[in-house]
Amino acid sequence: MTKREKYDVVIVGGGTAGLSAALTLSRARRAVLVIDSGSPRNAPAGHVHNYLGREGTPPGELLAIGRGEVEGYGGEIVTGSATSARALEGGFLIKLSRVEFGDGGSVFARRLLVTTGLTDELPEVAGLAELWGTDVLHCPYCHGWEVRDRAIGILATGPMSLHQALMFRQWSADVTLFLNATVELTDEQAEQFAARRIAVVDGQVAAVETAGGRLSGVRLTSGEVFPRHALVVAPRFTARADVLVSLGLEAVEQELNGFVLGSTVPADPTGATAVPGVWVAGNVTDFKAQVIVSAAAGLNTAAAINMDLIDEETRDAVATHRVFAKQGV
Repeated sequence: MTKREKYDVVIVGGGTAGLSAALTLSRARRAVLVIDSGSPRNAPAGHVHNYLGREGTPPGELLAIGRGEVEGYGGEIVTGSATSARALEGGFLIKLSRVEFGDGGSVFARRLLVTTGLTDELPEVAGLAELWGTDVLHCPYCHGWEVRDRAIGILATGPMSLHQALMFRQWSADVTLFLNATVELTDEQAEQFAARRIAVVDGQVAAVETAGGRLSGVRLTSGEVFPRHALVVAPRFTARADVLVSLGLEAVEQELNGFVLGSTVPADPTGATAVPGVWVAGNVTDFKAQVIVSAAAGLNTAAAINMDLIDEETRDAVATHRVFAKQGV
């Protein structure tokens, strides 16, 4: 269970955004609790990329380092889930479950920061989910170097897939776009792909083929198989917003050309939501944020939360000062 009943800030989500915020707030001498369910979005990936100074670090190792740093400054981290929250005078009562293998309970927080990230919802293609994060990819900056000069397929799920095909052409001359009965090319788009020598395949994809546990090809419903070493998919990015829903905050769908890319929880540039005292950072509010961007967002939001607490404490101190001043104390 938790060491306290009341905290300055409770952070729900122990990924890079949450741990970065916890580190910043702990160093600011705040009482901080991180509640982490232990299911990070990037767990299937082998390494973190584009994180200066930590390039190629396994995700689990990066989080373990971060947890140690937070605890080194007095921050508290527990494994569990926050099932709901409700506003009380001066803060929020957060309902917990499965905290450190206990029955749960609740904690009070003056401020609440949610960094629960998102869920990648993949199309229903046989064998696709099993290869997610290894040979089934979505971000060229995360994985492009690792699949450079290999046979890459793009599985169309919407307009973003056409952009992905042009992007991955930067890393390989062997790129095939599988339209998957999902998108139709305009004459201009077809000309672009022809000019970049990106192959375009009609027909619906039925499954991915494997050999030795690795991707070997893409099979259409017609039975035809196209050898590929990597397959790029644009998933639907769905914000993990359950605890926010209990406070009246709903994730909002994000669209491109009428196609739903996913959902995020709206917030201002500091991470403040429409509910005073509730903040968000990382993929739950920005599905484009890579690991280093989420870490930076955690830092920025933590600084905004700390300033918000300082403003409150200053107002309270002034009110108390005025009372004593009237009494001549």
